[in-house]
Amino acid sequence: MKIAGTVQDSIVDGPGFRFTLFTQGCPHKCPGCHNPQTHDFSGGEELSTDEIIKKLLSNPLTDGITFSGGEPFEQASDCAVIAAAARQHGLNVWCYSGYTFEELLEKSRVDSGVMELLKLTDVLVDGKFILEEKSYNVPWRGSRNQRLIDVKKSLEQKSAVTLED
Repeated sequence: MKIAGTVQDSIVDGPGFRFTLFTQGCPHKCPGCHNPQTHDFSGGEELSTDEIIKKLLSNPLTDGITFSGGEPFEQASDCAVIAAAARQHGLNVWCYSGYTFEELLEKSRVDSGVMELLKLTDVLVDGKFILEEKSYNVPWRGSRNQRLIDVKKSLEQKSAVTLED
């Protein structure tokens, strides 16, 4: 799997102490992106999912994992393997994506890994970062257009359900 890096004990990528995995490669290339070094699909480093899971589980104080990027859904199957291991150990799963929930449902028709990852995700922060919508007043998001999606409820209802709903 291609990754840009990891952060142990992040407190800015969701609630609690989080292991954040920054995937490498992003088709969105949003102007003003916080992680532009993750855009190039040929950058980053190769790590196996087993190596990443070992890092994830190395700290017993970790509350959950956050997939960020880059674009995690471009490597959805590998992320799903890691998310499944996290869930087996009682950790919650957050995922940041430049795709909207609706776009991910469409993408899942041609990439089964997308649905695998969605089913293992508790909260999806969806939508491209829009510089003109940048705000420090929207928890866990970079811009006001992005939503905090309750993925389980959304999949049940086949429609995006935000945590604010």
